[in-house]
Amino acid sequence: MIPDIDEWLKMLLAFAVALAISFFMTPPVKDFAMKVGAMDVPKDGRRIHDHPIPRMGGISIFLGFVISLLLFVNMSTQVMGLLVGAVIIAVMGAVDDIVSLSPWAKLAAQLLAAIVAVRCGLVFDVISNPSAFGEETTIDLGYLSVPLTILWIVGCTNAMNLIDGLDGLAVGVAAISSTSMLIVSLLVAEPVVSVILVALTGACLGFMPYNMNPAKIFMGDVGSQLLGFVLATASIMGLFKLHAVFTFFVPMLSLALPLTDTVFAFCRRISHGQSPFHADKGHFHHRLLAMGLSQRQAVAVLYSISATMGLLAIILAADTALLRFVCLGAIVLILGCIWFFVFHKNPNLHSRSAGLPAGEVNEEK
Repeated sequence: MIPDIDEWLKMLLAFAVALAISFFMTPPVKDFAMKVGAMDVPKDGRRIHDHPIPRMGGISIFLGFVISLLLFVNMSTQVMGLLVGAVIIAVMGAVDDIVSLSPWAKLAAQLLAAIVAVRCGLVFDVISNPSAFGEETTIDLGYLSVPLTILWIVGCTNAMNLIDGLDGLAVGVAAISSTSMLIVSLLVAEPVVSVILVALTGACLGFMPYNMNPAKIFMGDVGSQLLGFVLATASIMGLFKLHAVFTFFVPMLSLALPLTDTVFAFCRRISHGQSPFHADKGHFHHRLLAMGLSQRQAVAVLYSISATMGLLAIILAADTALLRFVCLGAIVLILGCIWFFVFHKNPNLHSRSAGLPAGEVNEEK
């Protein structure tokens, strides 16, 4: 079902308002962060910057996103659950950017936000059957619905936080994931979800000019965790409950990059006898830097991978051969560009030192 003119206008306005607020609020947020001491101070060789850089930039993303939703989305119980949970995450993230909370304190706040969302009806109790050979089109999760929903929300929240290790990486990946989920929501006629996602995309794009390398401000936990939470809850509002084969994988593919990185990180740390929250240098972006890629090249590769996964999600949800053909062509083009501009032009990358070049990462996750 194609949205009508009024729905397109609403989405356009939601996007523009979120982008404008995020963009114009970032400079005052930067000044505020400096006043309250929310600074990322380079203490070791892993930081690329040689001077303190303010964080808490995610406040501008939060303001753009929330104000846009208040203006253009009807306040249903589910939307209120998303907004209240987002406020909890943003407040916790802002405090953490100033005083550095313990991992368990952050986890408690994430669980609280997830429980609020679940209590407001953001829960996937029925999902589409991922098997193409089963007779049933849906799977009833029963008593597993609540714990699995909480696990999904908390997992996505942490996933976006953990991938926030290079200038512009997390906000770009979130924008790509949000855009791919937006296209799917348009294909399956989810107007509320579409406005939520278009507002999130606008807020991300408004912040990106300040966060791209070399970053003038970092989004901090207030931004990265907010993005993960909103993407997780928005997927529950519609995309997880589609009654079509394979659409179970749509949100999974859209968020594949941060989720996979998080699973690998937790398994790696636990296998080494460490806490799963122990920071290390084994993330995907660390490994790309260790291969000899510059920070901008590494970010471009990860953007491309995220976009490829998002296009695959669109292919699974598309019901037209033309759209699937266009997405497949885009995937081939993306992969070809990665090979040519990054690896073909840098043939010695595979032989470079496996050690992480000093001073490449702005935040340790």
